[in-house]
Amino acid sequence: MKYILLPLLLLGTTITFAQKTDKKKDSLPDGWKSKGLMELLFSQSAFNDNWQGGGTSNVAGNFNLNWDVNYKRKKLNWDTKLTAILGLAATKDQVFVRKTTDRLELNSLVGSRIDSSKWYYSGLFNFRTQMAPGYEFFDRQVLNDAGEVIETVQDRKLITTSFSPAYLQIGPGLLWKESNDFKVNVAPATARFIFVNSRFTTVNENDPAAIEAYEPFFGVQANENVRFELGASVSAYHKEELFENIVFENTLNLYADYLENTKNVDIDYTLNVAMQVNKYITTNLAVQLIYDENAISGLQVREVLGVGLKYAFLEWKS
Repeated sequence: MKYILLPLLLLGTTITFAQKTDKKKDSLPDGWKSKGLMELLFSQSAFNDNWQGGGTSNVAGNFNLNWDVNYKRKKLNWDTKLTAILGLAATKDQVFVRKTTDRLELNSLVGSRIDSSKWYYSGLFNFRTQMAPGYEFFDRQVLNDAGEVIETVQDRKLITTSFSPAYLQIGPGLLWKESNDFKVNVAPATARFIFVNSRFTTVNENDPAAIEAYEPFFGVQANENVRFELGASVSAYHKEELFENIVFENTLNLYADYLENTKNVDIDYTLNVAMQVNKYITTNLAVQLIYDENAISGLQVREVLGVGLKYAFLEWKS
């Protein structure tokens, strides 16, 4: 519960600051509205053999894709957002290319407006996973026939795979919507499914010691590949240009399971700050906080800062 305060503080700060600016809100016209943005962010450092200041040559890149599709007709609102992020880094003294960030998420929210208010009866669909395998890297000692260490080599262990884990949430609820850039959805009866590859959960059923030693993989029990949860979810989205050419985007998702560990609240908060240099060059800062005891008992933090190229596409209205 204590980890909820930080994302709520960050979200509340940007909303409070935005309310002080005199900006016209989205009028939500009828029809289709679509907007897509693709970015490539690069960083590179190089040092020759005579460089004495320290450092290791490296190259890193991030691919970001955001695609929003919105539909409105009378009382009906339907918002869909696709997010795909993949980052890789290669360093001169490391054998393997390493993943720096990886996220694939599809959010779809449909709502029917209640009278002339900003409230809607809503239905939530959320799918979240990763695109590339994940590894744990370590040094491994190579022994000769006499058991003596002859060298130390870099090695890795597979800990996750593509679409493993994958999270699916669906449920009815209530949506409060100011505009396409500011909305909060509350779903008190949300079903959540966690899917994993069976290679991480397969245990010999005839081996009691192996079964006892098994630790649930993202909450999934031995010899299973899916976990079902029923709980309450709260999702909030806020996007605002607080300064000229500087856009703050907040995404917050909270989930509490009714069936197990009812006092725990899963948190997934992302802050994206996009600073526009010109039409094609942008600087991005992304900070993500995740708390999920099914994965690890602790707060996960990711931060990415990069400069790169962007291309806006598929912007249309009808």
